[in-house]
Amino acid sequence: MTAPLRLFELVLADGRSASPYVWRIRYALAHKGLPFESVPVGFTDIPGIGGGRFKTVPILEHGTTMLAESWDIAAYLDATFQARPLFSAPAEVAMVRLFESWLLTEIVRRIVGIYLLDVHDAARPADRAYFRQSREARFSGKRLEEIVAGREQRLPALRETFAPMRLHLAKSRFLGGDTPNYADYIALGTFQWIASVGTLPLLARDDAVLHAWLERGLALPGGDGADPRLRPLFG
Repeated sequence: MTAPLRLFELVLADGRSASPYVWRIRYALAHKGLPFESVPVGFTDIPGIGGGRFKTVPILEHGTTMLAESWDIAAYLDATFQARPLFSAPAEVAMVRLFESWLLTEIVRRIVGIYLLDVHDAARPADRAYFRQSREARFSGKRLEEIVAGREQRLPALRETFAPMRLHLAKSRFLGGDTPNYADYIALGTFQWIASVGTLPLLARDDAVLHAWLERGLALPGGDGADPRLRPLFG
């Protein structure tokens, strides 16, 4: 019998998983039909995992193997559990990596400046001082409140940036075509993150294409679409 899988995942004060990178691995594990034990941790717990070897989550433990970084975990899952592969060929990996680069550069970079204070406020009380200090240092000492100031005015431009996804999803059920692939899990992980913390809806109420895709994505195994802690993504 194979050793059990344990997934260390960042949780908020309400216990909901928060990291977009953890969410993509949650989807990946569900895609492959692999049960796992969730190990909830806060920001300040991560340095104590694995003897201080890791700085971020997700962290996957499988027997004597422990590894972090979502791409490394995805590759490990496909190599170790070959049924229901996440990727059909190296070319698909390359294209999904390109999609991730676009998402991080064009979408997530802007999202951070809108929702950073929400992440702080949703975090466990024990983690908030660390989160504020570390994130404000990344923004040259600007307070979180300054970083998100005027976010309502910046939101329409962010919504427009999703246009390439809308164009594709107007013709396909998923980013992967008729069925979801790892590109869907990467994008859904980002939306799961905002649905965990956001006090300002990310998308417009009439965004029918993304609304339909998100309904399908949240209903996928691993999506927890019925979680009552989900915050509105449309408004």
